[in-house]
Amino acid sequence: MKLFINDYQEGCLPEILQKLYDNNYVANSGYGTDKVCDNARGLIKKAVNREDVDVHFIAGGTLTNKIVISSFLRPFEGVICADTAHIATHETGAIESGGHKVLTVPNKDGKISADDVKRLVKEHIEGLSVEHTVKPGMVYISQSTEMGTVYTLAEIKALSYACKACGLLFYIDGARILYSLFSKDCDFTLVDIAGLCDVFYIGGTKVGALLGEALVIVNPRLKEHFRYILKQNGALMAKGFVMGAQFEGLFENGNYVRYCKRAVENADKIREVLKEKGVEFESNASDTQTFAIFTEEQYNALVTRFDFGGATKKDGKAYARICTSWATSDKDMKALLEALSNL
Repeated sequence: MKLFINDYQEGCLPEILQKLYDNNYVANSGYGTDKVCDNARGLIKKAVNREDVDVHFIAGGTLTNKIVISSFLRPFEGVICADTAHIATHETGAIESGGHKVLTVPNKDGKISADDVKRLVKEHIEGLSVEHTVKPGMVYISQSTEMGTVYTLAEIKALSYACKACGLLFYIDGARILYSLFSKDCDFTLVDIAGLCDVFYIGGTKVGALLGEALVIVNPRLKEHFRYILKQNGALMAKGFVMGAQFEGLFENGNYVRYCKRAVENADKIREVLKEKGVEFESNASDTQTFAIFTEEQYNALVTRFDFGGATKKDGKAYARICTSWATSDKDMKALLEALSNL
């Protein structure tokens, strides 16, 4: 059985594994105060062309989202996001458990717009009893989205300007941001991202790290005491150098570039074959995720050899996500493309 379930089903880049092996008996100071983490932070600052940002390494995306949102919002504030957003659908109420309401708006191909933000804020301000409703305090988007779509630079700029106009923080979940850089829809850089939001993270888990996300705090007023916040939330790892090594391995020599580029190129090949076969898509995905709408007959023929992590079946259709990764092999790709061509 060949797995195309997700983009974190394998271990890590060989360069990261080698780095961990080579440094296995090197003694480091704890809690991210070591030279490995310092070097990784330097590489990320160079990538975003900002020396004035703070970089913190956190074990996973849900933990990062919960800490950022719960720490930077006032107790009476909520976070605006798409109804398909990870914090609204796949984090088991983690944000609400921290006392903050998730304020969803209907997605358009996985995205929200500046107009959505302005409309929700306007509805709150013009409400009959303003202080009786949750005050919007932050906008959350993921790049790329849960539907595999990628925000353009113009869309990100519009959201950034809307946040500033409405007095909201702008937070970008970058679990797949390194993949999105190689999407056909990408017209932005990490430098652009750092210049348009208050805080964002560069995901490692899904792009070839064993674990870890690199949180980048841009807004100066959010930086103070953040290590206290990490510790209080159980996120200040004693062996911080292990996560530092992940981002050294990703960013040294631009290692992530060839792995992420190849993963997206493989997804593009899958989409091209599906288009040729007349298969429809649930979204205009352009990262490593493809949301295909198969007939049940087509899906049943495929799942004898390939695992897509299941499908939602409705009206004779099977809605399935096919996901490539940094580690997808040429052999598995060839087998899948041949099977899709024979549908």
